[in-house]
Amino acid sequence: MKYLLAFLFAALLNVTFTTAQDVTFSKDIAPIVFKHCTSCHREGEIAPFPLTSYDEIKSRGPFIQYVTTSKYMPPWKPQQGIQHYQKENYLSDDEIGLITQWVDAGMPRGNAAEEPELPVFPEGSQVGTPDLVVSFSQSYLHKGTGIDEYRYFVIPTNLTEAKYLTALEVRPGNKKVVHHTLVWADSTDASKQADAATPEYGYEGSGGSAAGSLDNQLPGYVPGQKPIVYKDGLAIRIPKQSDLLLQMHYAPSFTDEVDSTTINLFFSKVPPKRIVKTYVVLPLPQIISEAFIIQANKVKEFHGKIPISTKTTLLGLGPHCHLLGQNWHVFAIRPGKDTVELIKINEWDFNWQGSYNFVKPIILPAGSVIHALATYDNTADNINNPNNPPKLISWGEKTSDEMYYLPLIFMDYKAGDEDLNFLDETLAVDYQKDDNSGTVLYPVYPNPAGNETNIYFTLDNIEKMTLTIMNEQGVIMDSPFKSKLYASGQHITKLNTQDYKSGFYFVILDNGIKKMTQKFVITR
Repeated sequence: MKYLLAFLFAALLNVTFTTAQDVTFSKDIAPIVFKHCTSCHREGEIAPFPLTSYDEIKSRGPFIQYVTTSKYMPPWKPQQGIQHYQKENYLSDDEIGLITQWVDAGMPRGNAAEEPELPVFPEGSQVGTPDLVVSFSQSYLHKGTGIDEYRYFVIPTNLTEAKYLTALEVRPGNKKVVHHTLVWADSTDASKQADAATPEYGYEGSGGSAAGSLDNQLPGYVPGQKPIVYKDGLAIRIPKQSDLLLQMHYAPSFTDEVDSTTINLFFSKVPPKRIVKTYVVLPLPQIISEAFIIQANKVKEFHGKIPISTKTTLLGLGPHCHLLGQNWHVFAIRPGKDTVELIKINEWDFNWQGSYNFVKPIILPAGSVIHALATYDNTADNINNPNNPPKLISWGEKTSDEMYYLPLIFMDYKAGDEDLNFLDETLAVDYQKDDNSGTVLYPVYPNPAGNETNIYFTLDNIEKMTLTIMNEQGVIMDSPFKSKLYASGQHITKLNTQDYKSGFYFVILDNGIKKMTQKFVITR
């Protein structure tokens, strides 16, 4: 018997050793890193170092092992299994295990021929080519006093007509100090007047309420989170001549830092079918039954209740608090008393917060109630407590103050919303899509084309793509790329048609599973 046990133990060791030895960068690790890490860990993005090659990744191998096994990276905070959110970015236990095995085995490269190509990322954007780019009119100096700062900047859009926003991307000018950014559309001139009342660039104030438009909040920025792109005919309305009001939270610094932030705006190419709205939950008397005050040396939970008066399609939410925050739990109770979990963040991290849009929207009938519970620890046991000894804390914008702030992203209910699925893109009717992979090929624009036109496509995942242009006789005119690896997001390829004769042409996008086609015409 003991010989049998010894044999089995030796066999187990051999299997474990062989498995670890078989894990290579080329075959196993590169696909994980390129999918989950490289969009931020590359030149010009928010991460402090790139992870775009074997040498770069190997040099950080033990560190990568530590931050992935501890689940500090990728920075995904919602509890898994509560809901499925768009752009989820976390590693499976198997992926974490592969990284550990690879590092423990000495980080072998393997066969370089097996390595996937580095994805092609949109330049200057994680989304694509914007329709409008606006930025600070001048640089702003954040002084190195060791104190954080909330400052508001008004950026004109000069829109001559209302536009419908499908994505907004904040590009911080100085990622060392930009902690997060909130954005509102202000069509009232209130923020412009507040800015004009001070001689300096920007102003201190009360944020969205200064614009009279907390309900006009737009997507913002937090490090590590990719912008949400609204598809399926959904968009946010921005009135003409609106200004963008930016609340910039600059982190404490002991050296002077200069920032000049840019905003990329992406507009719907066709009239939207649905309008996306935002309602911001604050600790008002009609929401919570007590004053928003956290006594020193106390752990306090606030329970907000938000009644739903009309049938609503809930698209997402974005819990926010500061350094005393410990956890968030948001759920809804429908009239039939069934409970729908919306989000749980069990270990709140002020440095990694975000907004979370559901893959399948949540339908809330009239009479439903959203419950939002947030817990705060104002004791010396909280290592993040900004005050030592602890002191009474109430509402405020500074990091040393606290917030109970919950934007709810929604739209008015419409029959069929129960069937929406933003990974399958089931509502779209004006583009070609592959139901298996979520690849979308949009209509060519402009069409008819002149000397050049644009080919738009969107990917939900990293995919190898081939693009072919064919005339009406079936002759291939051009192949702009073949089996080229593209990252998730929107992509635009400019097509030079200067030498094309008058006639009909076909754009064929092939992901190896299905071919998608759009047609365009040239008239000379």
